[in-house]
Amino acid sequence: MRVLFRSRAKDDYLSDALTLLTGWTREGEEIRRTLVIDDTQHAALTERVKVVADALHLRPEINRRDDRTLIRVGHGDGAPLGEGEVLLAARIEDAYRAVTSA
Repeated sequence: MRVLFRSRAKDDYLSDALTLLTGWTREGEEIRRTLVIDDTQHAALTERVKVVADALHLRPEINRRDDRTLIRVGHGDGAPLGEGEVLLAARIEDAYRAVTSA
């Protein structure tokens, strides 16, 4: 089974993983998501994301505009997306579900 995994390009796996993350879009070497949440949910989400991002040594950009939270994940220096960025996006989705279901 490992031979099959090694025969595919890394970008194929990242693209496959990103298709499972509803609402995320890829723009070059960056992925983005816009969430419609209130200020309290934004604060809770930001705190949860910070914990995960610190563990992964990543720095997502999270901004608040009107009633929307804009999230960008990527290195910003042209470095390619990796598994860590996709994992962070998945964890952000988990955090989003947690703060909106409470």
